[in-house]
Amino acid sequence: MMELDEELRNLVTQACGYPPGNPQRQKLLTKIIRLISGRLWRESTPYYQDALQQTWLYFCRNICDGLTGQTYDPTYGTVVTWLNAYLKRRLQDFYLNHHREQALTLPLQVRQSWSSGNTETIDFTDNLQATPQVPPILENVETWAKADADGELRSIHIKGRPDVTCQVLILKRLPPEVSWKELSEEFELPIPTLSSFYQRQCLPRLRKFAESEGIL
Repeated sequence: MMELDEELRNLVTQACGYPPGNPQRQKLLTKIIRLISGRLWRESTPYYQDALQQTWLYFCRNICDGLTGQTYDPTYGTVVTWLNAYLKRRLQDFYLNHHREQALTLPLQVRQSWSSGNTETIDFTDNLQATPQVPPILENVETWAKADADGELRSIHIKGRPDVTCQVLILKRLPPEVSWKELSEEFELPIPTLSSFYQRQCLPRLRKFAESEGIL
């Protein structure tokens, strides 16, 4: 272990002796990656690969030049320790974002949409620790909209646009929602047309479902 750490330090020194983009630097960095990839923190979470990819980008950008963060300093620890610390921070970010969305932002945003007609996202990050867990209602809403048992959501559409139905808009506006700007570009319709139709036709049906489920 000590020998590997010493080898890694030497390889980093050699690699950083070459200018950015130099083939010899790339060759040495690739060798470092191969040596340390098996020693990085591992866990079986759905966002691990995303966090790992960010970690390798961080490594390439900051091991020598500090382009997006602090340049690696061997006096503070080994390359593995440095990267593991970054990887665990990214995993924590993904974890917090995932659970914030699932437990707070998503259900509360949907609930707020139903009760007030306001579909803007509310960020409850500051209250993450103090806010009690809320019911996982999002899956129920999605199941209801997709099933559309009586065909009502599929049959109600913008005039002349049978492809832009309440079912389509409800599913697209469920968090993490597609923005009105993106929907406008996708359907080639003005934002006010889409938003007005959603408020008049789709939101009341969402509210009715919420009331039947005892959510509102």
